[in-house]
Amino acid sequence: MKTISAVILASLSLAFSSVRAASPPKDVSSLLGPIIQKNDLPGMAAVVVRKGEIVALGIAGVRTRGRGDKLAANDLFHLGSDTKAMTAFLCGILVDEGKLKWTQTLGETFPELKKSMRPEYQAVTLEQLLTHRGGAPGALEKDELWGRLRQHQGSATSARRLLLKEVTSKPPEAAPGGKYIYSNAGYAMAGHMAEKVTGKSWEDLMREKIFRPLGMTSAGFGAPGSAAKNDQPRGHKADGSPVEPGPEADNPAAIGPAGTVHCSIEDWAKFAAAQLPSAKIKLVKPATLEKLHTPAAGEPKYAMGWIIADGQPWAGGRALTHNGSNTMWMVTAWLVPAKDSAILVTCNQANAKACNDAVLTMIADCFNE
Repeated sequence: MKTISAVILASLSLAFSSVRAASPPKDVSSLLGPIIQKNDLPGMAAVVVRKGEIVALGIAGVRTRGRGDKLAANDLFHLGSDTKAMTAFLCGILVDEGKLKWTQTLGETFPELKKSMRPEYQAVTLEQLLTHRGGAPGALEKDELWGRLRQHQGSATSARRLLLKEVTSKPPEAAPGGKYIYSNAGYAMAGHMAEKVTGKSWEDLMREKIFRPLGMTSAGFGAPGSAAKNDQPRGHKADGSPVEPGPEADNPAAIGPAGTVHCSIEDWAKFAAAQLPSAKIKLVKPATLEKLHTPAAGEPKYAMGWIIADGQPWAGGRALTHNGSNTMWMVTAWLVPAKDSAILVTCNQANAKACNDAVLTMIADCFNE
C-alpha cells in the first residue's frame, strides 16, 4: 500500500472553533449525489471556504458500502498526502520560532549519524525535502524497508529514525537539489527534523502547533473509527470493499508526516482558511506563508505541500492544489488566494476523477455567481 498523490490541473484558537458563516452555508449535497452514482462510490463531502467562512457544504452517501449509515458533516476523512501541507506548515512555524531553518541540513540536525549518513544526504536541506528535491527515494521497498516499517513495534518517532538511517546510508535516487522526485520518505525525514530540534513527536507537534490553535478538535492520525462499530467512514479498496480500521487500513506511522492525518471536512476547512489572505489566526509570518506557497525552480511547480496551478481563469490567476490518497480514500484541495477562497473534496474510496468532478461542480456553482 503506497500513498498516491495525483494532481489534476484540468478544465485558531478555540475562538476560531468554527469556520461556518453567520448564516447557514449553502447546501450542495444534491450536487454530489450524481457524482457518487456515476462513479459508483460509497460517499463524499465538499466545502467551499470564502473569507474564512464555509459558504457551501455538501455531504452525500454512506460511511460503509453495503450498510445504511449515512455520512454526517462531522465524520472523519483520511487526508493522505494532503497531510504534507500541514507538515510543511508546522516546519514554517518552527522556522518562525527559530528552532529550524529552511537551509538547515540533515547533517547539521543529526550529527550523531555522520558515520552512516552518505555525504550527499548530509548536505540536503529542509527546504529541499519539503519540495521533493532532496534526492530521497520515491519508494521504500529496497532491503524490505517498507515491510520493516510496517512491522515496527516501537514509537512512531523511532520508526522515523529507522527510516532516516536506512535511506541516508544508501546513495540518493538523484543528486540532491535538482530532480523532482515525489518522496514520502523525504517528508518523513523533514518531520523527524522537527522532532529532533523540539524533543517532541511529530504527532504531538501537530496537535500543539496546528490542531489546537485552529480548533481542529476532530484531527488525529491513521484510519478513523473503531472496528467494533460503524462509527466513522471506512476507506474502500478499488473493488469497492470496505477496510476496517487497523494496521492494514493505513500506511506505516513512520511516514505520518507524508500522509496519515484524518479530520472532519469542516476542521480541514479551518486549516485551508489559515492559508488564505483573510486568515483570522495567522500561525506563521506573512513572509513564511509566501515561502511555503512558492515553488522550487523547475517542473513541476511544487511548493511545500502544494502544486502551483497558474493561469486558472476561474481562480483569477494562480491557484494551489494537492490530492491525497492512501489508496482507500481520496481528497482534493484547491486554494484560490485571489478570491480568498478554497475548495475541499473528500471521498471514502480512491477515485481522482470523482473528486475532480466535484471540484468542477463547486466551481460552476460557487465561483460563477
